[in-house]
Amino acid sequence: MFKYILKRLFSLLPVLIGITLLVFTLLHLIPGDPAVVLLGERATPEQIESLRQQLGLNQPLPIQYFNFLFNVIRFDFGKSIISGIPIIDEITTRWPATFELSVAAMLIALILGIPAGIFAAVRKNSWLDNLLMSSSLIGVSLPVYWLGLLLIYLFAVNLQLLPPSGRISVEAGFNFKPITGFFVLDSLLKLDFNTLQDVLSHLILPAITLGTVPLAIIARITRSSMLEVLSQDYIRTARAKGVPEYFVILKHALKNAFLPISTTIGLQFGTLLGGAILTETIFSWPGIGSWIYEGILARDYPVVQGGVIFVSVTFVLINLLVDLSYTLLDPRIQYK
Repeated sequence: MFKYILKRLFSLLPVLIGITLLVFTLLHLIPGDPAVVLLGERATPEQIESLRQQLGLNQPLPIQYFNFLFNVIRFDFGKSIISGIPIIDEITTRWPATFELSVAAMLIALILGIPAGIFAAVRKNSWLDNLLMSSSLIGVSLPVYWLGLLLIYLFAVNLQLLPPSGRISVEAGFNFKPITGFFVLDSLLKLDFNTLQDVLSHLILPAITLGTVPLAIIARITRSSMLEVLSQDYIRTARAKGVPEYFVILKHALKNAFLPISTTIGLQFGTLLGGAILTETIFSWPGIGSWIYEGILARDYPVVQGGVIFVSVTFVLINLLVDLSYTLLDPRIQYK
């Protein structure tokens, strides 16, 4: 297994190089000049050229790319053109927000999606099956931006039950000093239950919005995998021996159907950790996704490049962990 892990880690290098080249090329194809964005349209050509030289934007594109790649190898992602803050500091600050939101969204997807898939498979072709699968189809089809705005309108504007945006209220955040950057964990460590309630209330709407699509996908994959396993001979044998139905479903069927489910969970979680741009933008959530989006709008090359590389590494590592989990779910699988 150790050799397999090393092989997968080395295979990450050409993937990252390809991603950096693709992102670098696409960014420079976007019309506009970062120097003009910084200085404004009233800036003189001399001022613009001076700033371009300072930022290294006057060099040929291949030289700019190789300079960037050389810095990445040294874990130096540069500084934001707009704010001047080092990219690694921005990632360290913003990633806990994205991770917290992704975990909450995935918990919602797992708690609701897996049972929905199991019930749909056990009650195949029944009204419950049709209802659950129709709901999952609607969940996949709903535009995230529309669902987010709808939830804000219903629960924040009309009912005024939940806050419409942000990660913590101004009053609670004024005296709250985070320890790890994970607000839920930090409020628990400090036994500050008022702040915990405030943080959770801000987390509910974006987590529901972000978790809708993974919930629907996990429910459908669970149903499909469970139907395949429930038709196997050993399931019929277990039932013929008088094994309780709940034991057959949860112990024999679900355990053997969990490989494709775990793959789906890993892919969806890796996607969420990459930063949900629409969800974070709608709810003003200070995470990786909204940060990259702001960098694209401002033509902030270091922000976009550093953010995409971080997202890519996170996604590949999540997939590696999912592959390694196969040996725990099925001992017959061996990596050589």
